[in-house]
Amino acid sequence: MTPPAIVVSSGEPAGIGPDICCALCDEDIPARLAVLGDAEILASRGRKLGLELRFEVLDGARDIAPHRRGTMQVLEVPAKCSAVAGRLDARNARYVLDMLELGAGLCMRGECDALVTAPVNKSAISESGVPFTGHTEFLAELTGSGQAVMMLCSSALRVALATTHLPLRDVPAALDRGRIERIITIVHDGLTDRFGIGKPRILVLGLNPHAGEDGTLGEEELTVIEPALASLGARGIDIIGPVPADTAFTPESLSRCDVVLAMYHDQGLPALKASAFGAIVNVTLGLPIVRTSVDHGTALSLAGSGRARHDSLYEAVQMAVRLAGTAGSR
Repeated sequence: MTPPAIVVSSGEPAGIGPDICCALCDEDIPARLAVLGDAEILASRGRKLGLELRFEVLDGARDIAPHRRGTMQVLEVPAKCSAVAGRLDARNARYVLDMLELGAGLCMRGECDALVTAPVNKSAISESGVPFTGHTEFLAELTGSGQAVMMLCSSALRVALATTHLPLRDVPAALDRGRIERIITIVHDGLTDRFGIGKPRILVLGLNPHAGEDGTLGEEELTVIEPALASLGARGIDIIGPVPADTAFTPESLSRCDVVLAMYHDQGLPALKASAFGAIVNVTLGLPIVRTSVDHGTALSLAGSGRARHDSLYEAVQMAVRLAGTAGSR
């Protein structure tokens, strides 16, 4: 069988994206693998890291060959200006978005099987005048998906998010019954279609301490979350909750579920990252394409130093290989 074609967006050029892409290409990868980016930026970072990589600039996705260790196949995306490791330049924000648009387009047209993304810097993109809250929202809009869900996975735990990169004060207003029902439906269908779990068990966290304690510590559980869960349960979705977040991550609690749905970013991710940082993969559910990503940011202070680890990018590519071919099932 022909191995899947995976494209990797190299992310913010001043960060560790180019570093970890170079390190990735020095591994054995069971796929046709190409990196999206400016070939000179990538080659320069490889030289800075002391890696003896061969760089091959391709004419198009049809030319992506099975990966050979020590070789980086590049689908050229020209940078807008030179890139200095550790020094952000908002002029390259368009370059970062160009990579994402190319990668998503290749997958939408069926020319590639999955998109893997290295980290981007949200502030640099926003400074350029483009409103940007994250890959998840950008790719949802780009692919016409309307709603997408961020789910981070380790070998032992999956955590999905009802809201992503919002200030904490804005979270309650963003949670209505319709949104929670849509999010849980996407998570259920994603685990069924992409991960092959026949009847996913979804553990839903409350928003407030002690899951509101019957309205004493907040009413969102009573007025928003519980009605949404009751409606979904009546449709046959296996749901537990809402449960208090402070006891949800005990071994006994996690043994009852396939995924935990957290109400906001820092409610669910600290427990996951404390247990498996560096080996976590971000999977976007609800898109018509397969997209995976790393579990960390641009780490500007590590760029070009040789100290950045590429473990998470390697795991993200391996996950993309496993999920390739599952896109468009719904």
